[in-house]
Amino acid sequence: MNCSNLYRAVFTLAALTLAAASAHSQIKIGVVLSTTGPAASLGIPEQKTVELFPKQIGGEAVQYIILDDASDPTGAVKATKKLVTEDGVHTVIGSTTTPSSLAMRDTLADAGVPQISVAAGRSIVYPMDDKRRWVFNTAPSTALMANAIARHMKDQGVKKAAYIGFDDAFGEDWSINFAESAKANGIELVASERYSRAATSVTGQTLHIRAAKPDAVMIGASGTAAALPERSFNQIGYKGKLYQSGGVANPDFLRICGADCNGTIVAAAPGLVAPQLPDSASFKAAAMRFADTYQAAHGPKTLTQFGANAWDSGVLLEQAIPVALKSAKPSDRKAFSAALRDALEGLKNVPAAGGVYTMTATDHNGLDEQGVVLVEIVNGDWKLMK
Repeated sequence: MNCSNLYRAVFTLAALTLAAASAHSQIKIGVVLSTTGPAASLGIPEQKTVELFPKQIGGEAVQYIILDDASDPTGAVKATKKLVTEDGVHTVIGSTTTPSSLAMRDTLADAGVPQISVAAGRSIVYPMDDKRRWVFNTAPSTALMANAIARHMKDQGVKKAAYIGFDDAFGEDWSINFAESAKANGIELVASERYSRAATSVTGQTLHIRAAKPDAVMIGASGTAAALPERSFNQIGYKGKLYQSGGVANPDFLRICGADCNGTIVAAAPGLVAPQLPDSASFKAAAMRFADTYQAAHGPKTLTQFGANAWDSGVLLEQAIPVALKSAKPSDRKAFSAALRDALEGLKNVPAAGGVYTMTATDHNGLDEQGVVLVEIVNGDWKLMK
């Protein structure tokens, strides 16, 4: 081999070695979202948000591997196992829904890979145990939202309330937390009903609720399927006040529900109405960073709670990754994942679209009452309630 060929071979080998080392040391973030199926109206804006995340953090290249769980917990587990065993991810964002987030937990905890859920179920991170110490979430919890709604009901003179929600982990989580909040505010719960995400009618349930004569009804549902009780209550002539969770905070819900939803009060993440937040809000600049970035990419009036929740998972990682890099390198996946978990748990006073996050060993949501706002649906848009 002549010198020219030798140099060329050495240069090629060095380049390949460098590329392999770079790929090996790259930070890999798995993302499991519901971009098809019943929760697609939630998962699609989450995916669009993740696509805006930085491709380099702390001087290290970051790769995002996005998989669809088809709004199914079994699909979420399958996707999670692939990310852990085949892709070697350091952390996983997801999933969109509470049932899928709960289903993913054991696989990630057993692998020592931290999970940042973007779903709202309080049971995702509470009570703390050996599995949940690996799990964090960015959505305002059902407990925070339920407290805000129950306090508003009390202020409006509501004495009796009813509940209708999904017949799954999300609906059950809401049922428990709303019942506790209602009781704490002196409100009697006179009826509680469930329905399937795939249901086409809830007339029986809404008639049972109307017969109990509640002053207001809390709907524990999400996505476009949450419009079904709204339409049914209007059709049967119910005149009480309707409340919804942040699970409906997206344009698709407004489009599907239409005039039936006017006057509905929704407990949501502040990022949904970032431009309407008062200048006195300590996190408004952080919320506007989300709003400006997302709407620049996808147009006006496209903000959703789900995009805000996903955005905040990225904010937490932007803060935690540089800390984790001080004690471990991505090339040692196990050590870096553990360091990242510890860094997430140590985050304090981090402003984001959903409020200010302060994590502790017993609180992996980190939001306080600032993390929930009440908005009213007025003529197909969100209006922040003062």
